[in-house]
Amino acid sequence: MPSSTAAPRRSRDITGSGLAFVAPFLLVYALFLVVPLGMGLINGFTDASLVGGDREFVGAANFAEALTDPALWRSLGVTVVFTLASTPPLIAVGLLMALLTHHLAPARWLWRLVFFAPYVLPSSAIALIFVWIYQPGFGLADALLEMVGAEPVGWLSRPVAAMLGVVLATVWWTAGFNFLLYLAALQAIPGDLYEASSLDGASRVQQFFGITLPMLRPTTGLIAVLQLLASLKVFDQFYLITGGGPQHSTRPILQYVYEHGFTNYRIGYASAVSYVFFALVLLLTAAHLSIRRRREGRLGHA
Repeated sequence: MPSSTAAPRRSRDITGSGLAFVAPFLLVYALFLVVPLGMGLINGFTDASLVGGDREFVGAANFAEALTDPALWRSLGVTVVFTLASTPPLIAVGLLMALLTHHLAPARWLWRLVFFAPYVLPSSAIALIFVWIYQPGFGLADALLEMVGAEPVGWLSRPVAAMLGVVLATVWWTAGFNFLLYLAALQAIPGDLYEASSLDGASRVQQFFGITLPMLRPTTGLIAVLQLLASLKVFDQFYLITGGGPQHSTRPILQYVYEHGFTNYRIGYASAVSYVFFALVLLLTAAHLSIRRRREGRLGHA
């Protein structure tokens, strides 16, 4: 007869083996995420400088300065405008590319390659391409405008044009990720649904709005959340294409943090701004999840 202590001993052995397997991950996780987060929070309450020296505790002075700095709120506004301007086209373009690839049987592999290829390019390459496209006088963008009889646009010297230029570059660069998610979701829709609706006389348009879009709703929700978070963290495109100009009209909040931390050497203040932004993102995420749960609850009761 097995001992009464065999089961607890076996459970402890399994737990110990599991901890041994996850220990390397936990170590790396703590070293590169938990520890930097804690150090950043501590720095936010000090006057820490990148050039070294003694750190002095300043309490909430950095946070108070951040909340009252008009430049920070302007940078946050740039980030919000970019998020609102880039998210809808990124979702729409990703869906359109997935629909085209899904319904184009010949050379489907080629369409997958063409649509996804820009996503694997580094941000520096994307910036170099679009800086040349937006160059006044000989850039491709102005050349196309001249072909249709329009006046050249100062893509990098006018605030609205610069923002539009970065949005277009971002859509061209990152829509491939959304395309893959939508393509996988389209391939998972049962073909029987379309066959049954065709027998009932449904047109392609009716099938799209009655079958395709409802079946893609979970994927669209996922893409929207991922895209919102990615857009709020934008930095590379603005820094490399416009440099935040003209006159800081395209400087996102992460570039504001970068400039104060690594140009002005105010690590303490930059850490405080980072946590203010982190709190705002958390509030936005919580609000989105709350709205989504209420909507799903209403749909469940309907």
